[in-house]
Amino acid sequence: MYLHLGQDTVVTVETVIGIFDIDECTVSKKTRDYLTAAEKNGNVVNVSYELPKSFVVCEKKGKITVYISQLSSKTLIKRSQAPYKELMCR
Repeated sequence: MYLHLGQDTVVTVETVIGIFDIDECTVSKKTRDYLTAAEKNGNVVNVSYELPKSFVVCEKKGKITVYISQLSSKTLIKRSQAPYKELMCR
């Protein structure tokens, strides 16, 4: 099954590690540090240049990719139709 993250970006649901609300999660310094390190390593993909509302962490063949999306985490969770609600940062 596929998950549309916005614009022309689609990932398989099986690769999704977590779907996070960007406003809620970036309050934590550890999360900000993680996102900064991922960006420095070239592992961040900006799905849209609109105001970001969520980020999705995926792993495929041992490579971690962080997708920044303009869609809300709740919308992405609904689209995934999978039990990722417990992975959403609150």
